[in-house]
Amino acid sequence: MRHFCSRCESRARGGAGHQACRDPRDRQAARTKAERGRVRRGGASGDVGGGAWTVRSRARTLAHPADGGTMARLRVRLVVTADDFGYCPRRDEGIVEAFLAGAVTSVSLLVNGSAAESAAELARRHQIPTGLHANLSEGRPVGPARHGASSLIGSEGFFLGKMGFRRAVAAGEVILPQVREELEAQLSRFRELLGRDPTHVDGHQHVHVLPGVCRVFAEALQACGVRFTRLPLERGVDGCAWLEAPARAFAGAVEQDARAAIGPFVHHGLRWTDVFVGLSTCGRNMSAHRVLEALARALEGVPTGQAVTAELMAHPGYPSVPPLGGCGEGPDAFSCSLDRLHELRVLTAPALRAQLARDGVQLCTLEDLDGKRPGGGRQQSRSGTLCGALPTVTLADS
Repeated sequence: MRHFCSRCESRARGGAGHQACRDPRDRQAARTKAERGRVRRGGASGDVGGGAWTVRSRARTLAHPADGGTMARLRVRLVVTADDFGYCPRRDEGIVEAFLAGAVTSVSLLVNGSAAESAAELARRHQIPTGLHANLSEGRPVGPARHGASSLIGSEGFFLGKMGFRRAVAAGEVILPQVREELEAQLSRFRELLGRDPTHVDGHQHVHVLPGVCRVFAEALQACGVRFTRLPLERGVDGCAWLEAPARAFAGAVEQDARAAIGPFVHHGLRWTDVFVGLSTCGRNMSAHRVLEALARALEGVPTGQAVTAELMAHPGYPSVPPLGGCGEGPDAFSCSLDRLHELRVLTAPALRAQLARDGVQLCTLEDLDGKRPGGGRQQSRSGTLCGALPTVTLADS
């Protein structure tokens, strides 16, 4: 019977591992070979939903009820965005593989990432639609804050961290004109790297929807002519029992911030897709079943025949191996985790894309949606009105 090697995780007889893995010099090479092999094979069935996966369990009752199915009766166009492009070469390699496989349609670039320049070259070579992943929380800044005292950085010259930046914003310690300077510097750096404006701008760790920051963010995008952003409002995340308490609490905080950001975003003419998913399907929580379930949940109550736009946020790639990667401080645990490989395997496996195709979901880019203009209607969320999105729809309260 074959098992996964306990060290490199490739298949081997028994559980002790390969001879190569007993030599530390060869262990990483064996792991990398195993990772690539599993992505080419599409992953083990258990990693894309469990066993002989089909959308016939609870997800099928959501996406394929007796009336023809939520997604099947709509015209859904889905943007699949891979975040953290430029974080490290291994992450970027996986992202490009997913794009070339047709599983990812858009990427968001970290211009302060250690591999930003090589990532930009990959984007140009493969004509990958690329936006800016505005970063105010990890690594070193690229603007004036890099060279002097700033409310955005700590004593060692790095951003304050995912939760540290949030605490500083909540305490009123972040000077918003300095946020504007850093955003403008990152937009300028993006143009230097790509030779054009970003297709969209979203926020690393959702910093772009934080109170106060969202207004400065919207002003900066309007000034440079970027129209598309991300509104990280995912319907029903609070009911996703598989999320651990910290992840559920963070998703709830992001949702609250995103609702408050709608006003500034609309005021400055920003646009986003009708629905968003990705908070409930991050890392090990991603499976084809859960992605389809999240989309079906988001689309419940939409009138038959309605054209709807959606975005799936993802973080695929081969895991970072220190010291390579990061934004100036080395790669973090999130990037080194095998969760990145798990997402890559789910996205590139045939099951998810085949079911999306059967449901009539068309993968696309934000640029494909650019011809659509906001209508006069409104998009209804569970607790308020979202105006200024792309084609507008009314979602029933849940």
